[in-house]
Amino acid sequence: MQYYSTRDMSCRVSAAEAILRGIAPDGGLFVPESFPQFSQQDISDMLHMTYPQLAAEVLSRWLTDYTKEELEGFCSEAYSAQRFESDNTAPLHMLSDSTAVLELFHGPTCAFKDFALQMLPRLLTAAARKCGENKKTAILVATSGDTGKAALMGFADVPGTCIGVFYPDGGTSDIQRLQMVTQSGENVAVFAVKGNFDDAQTGVKKIFGDADIARQLAEKGVRLSSANSINWGRLAPQIVYYFWAYVQLVRNNTVKMGDKINFCVPTGNFGNILAGFFAKKSGLPVGSLICASNSNNVLSDFLQTGVYDKNRPFMRTASPSMDILISSNLERLLFLLAGRSDAQCRAWMEQLRQSGRYDAGQLLSALHEEEFFGGWADDAQTAEEIARVFRETGYLCDTHTAVAVRVQRLHREKADDGRCTVVLSTASPFKFAPDILKALGQPAEGSEFDMLRRLSDVCGQSVPASLAQLETAKVRFDMVCRREEMAQAVCAWLEREAER
Repeated sequence: MQYYSTRDMSCRVSAAEAILRGIAPDGGLFVPESFPQFSQQDISDMLHMTYPQLAAEVLSRWLTDYTKEELEGFCSEAYSAQRFESDNTAPLHMLSDSTAVLELFHGPTCAFKDFALQMLPRLLTAAARKCGENKKTAILVATSGDTGKAALMGFADVPGTCIGVFYPDGGTSDIQRLQMVTQSGENVAVFAVKGNFDDAQTGVKKIFGDADIARQLAEKGVRLSSANSINWGRLAPQIVYYFWAYVQLVRNNTVKMGDKINFCVPTGNFGNILAGFFAKKSGLPVGSLICASNSNNVLSDFLQTGVYDKNRPFMRTASPSMDILISSNLERLLFLLAGRSDAQCRAWMEQLRQSGRYDAGQLLSALHEEEFFGGWADDAQTAEEIARVFRETGYLCDTHTAVAVRVQRLHREKADDGRCTVVLSTASPFKFAPDILKALGQPAEGSEFDMLRRLSDVCGQSVPASLAQLETAKVRFDMVCRREEMAQAVCAWLEREAER
């Protein structure tokens, strides 16, 4: 299968090259030339598979220049019991007869990004071999919180690679920040950026598009790639757990094979929910895709009006991984729904660059046909939902999951289609202990680790070991830069890497 750029369909590459490049030379994102199809029998055959087996089966349809044996080995390693604490890699918890929570936080960093970022280093190093690339691959990442740690852990000390992560200064939870700045590894670097996530993401994209930087790095034997969800190697592994959720619902007799289900996804950069759209287009019986936003509700507004407008106040919220106003992966959906028109996609992206908005209202009917629904919740409503769910069911949601639980209730009230809805739970509640404690009416006092222990006492669950050990971990990175200084910081860091 070939992949081409959303902004230039003449730019066609293999899956391996798409993963190695990360982003197209014209700034576009790589999309598959077609959607592989899974029949009902194919999905039935998955009922007896483990998560690694199912992952290899699904990915083999998308990454056709990787052998099935390669993918089976990668998936066995990436989703091993040593990396994922639960016997079920992504367990399903039923909140009611018609609402389930898919827990995607049992990996090494307690966030859903582990599913992609335990796989990406394996896919990328294999891609370098397949493409005959002998340069060192420098991974640049902008993070709103969870991607940074997952990427750092995935690429730490991986031969032939180095990784630099930029996060918004003051724009993550303290636990998320500590996870990043204490990361071990000789090939890692972490930078705080004055501003918000969009500033960090814009700075990284500018570095990727700078021909002079690319030339300087090439002379040093270094090439740039990305571990953000703009990289196809990040997005593809996320398609897998949509199939896994469906298989579990059939196994526990909640739905019958062939019945449609809905997914509600807490969404910032649009990658996670886009993976669900790709699963749907490949034959998974999916009805509505419910996009749940926080007060930075640019996506829910777009899904209702067709107008994308980032010209609004940026809100720092209790769900920081969704504090995003420029949702990069939406470009892939626009391209597909506009009939794979690279010219139209280029025009919209140029309007976004110049004015901060574009009007894609012509796609509203297509969005409605695909059953996209958008809703949002502010911090007060999120706290209310955390308390309500815990009071009524004993289940503890993190701040992002609670947004999605509330929005799926709104969707059910407006469009009661009788389908089971799966809410994607993207992070452990322990990553956001202060806000969870406040929502439960508990004192949020003392150190971050005092609050972790208090939350453990309140909910009767153990603090994840990977978070507890941060209390004694040494801070290794404390550099803060402005967006205009990011390129200089990257060049200085890679100069040191070239000499190492």
